Amino acid sequence: MSDPKQQIIEILKKHPEGLTLQKIAQLTNMSRLTATKYVHELIGAGIIYQRKIGVAKLCYLKERYIKLVKEEEILEQLKKIS
Repeated sequence: MSDPKQQIIEILKKHPEGLTLQKIAQLTNMSRLTATKYVHELIGAGIIYQRKIGVAKLCYLKERYIKLVKEEEILEQLKKIS
């Protein structure tokens, strides 16, 4: 998986509790600045959102995107069975 945005989406799917930009950068092996750039692009696209909790900003996948991804995964599985 070489697409950095897709890497971020996959990481956030595994962490519904939310992640900081620093943790996203660490888990995707990107610099914090690079991860921040892609996170802001994903926020602009309406795929993820940030929420400030105390001094930290946590990133989450938007609920409707999670449902869309699950629907696509189900359809892919059905195609494999057919």
